[in-house]
Amino acid sequence: MTMHAAVSGNAAATISVHPLVVRVWHWINALAIILMIVSGWRIYDASPVFRSIYFPPSITLGGWLGGALQWHFAAMWLLMVNGLAYLIYGFWSGHFNRAFLPVTPRQVLGDLSRALRFDLPHEVGIYNSVQRFSYIGVLCAILLTILAGFAVWKPVQFHELAWLMGGYDGARIVHFLGMTAIVAFLVVHLALVLIVPSTLLPMFTGFARGHASSNSDRSS
Repeated sequence: MTMHAAVSGNAAATISVHPLVVRVWHWINALAIILMIVSGWRIYDASPVFRSIYFPPSITLGGWLGGALQWHFAAMWLLMVNGLAYLIYGFWSGHFNRAFLPVTPRQVLGDLSRALRFDLPHEVGIYNSVQRFSYIGVLCAILLTILAGFAVWKPVQFHELAWLMGGYDGARIVHFLGMTAIVAFLVVHLALVLIVPSTLLPMFTGFARGHASSNSDRSS
């Protein structure tokens, strides 16, 4: 834990809340996911899974199907390499255990109830149970979407994976639903940043003003 100000009693201090590796992963991941989403929308429009859902060309990337595929695959490898590095770091350093655990259904429901009553306390550098659950959920959604993407990309080579998802068409639906879950997370995530803008700067600098806690994930 890194301190940049002395703590006296309950006085606030400048504390490290986001290690450099987490901040780098976060922004690379954000770029890769946004590129994959908007290029994926262009690919989707070429052969929609649900005929009533189309995405305006102005919010897609690639200009045409071939261009969108090139952007999509380039972003896919960036996302996979970045994600693999994060997983290795997360398990090796204990980051996952400190940041996301413990989390139980009772804790999630309890924190959600307090949040709806605007009575949920905020501790700098510590995720509440709803945040932990949502971060674990979006990581699982990203992994599932990648696996479904492989089944769509190479349905013959990954036929066992495609079979588990109900065949090629089933994998396309899983891929679309995974993307929808990721977009929903991003919308909520950005809304919370707008509501509490003070949480944005620490994701650039790694530091925030608050009270030290032995349970936070503040390793550098």
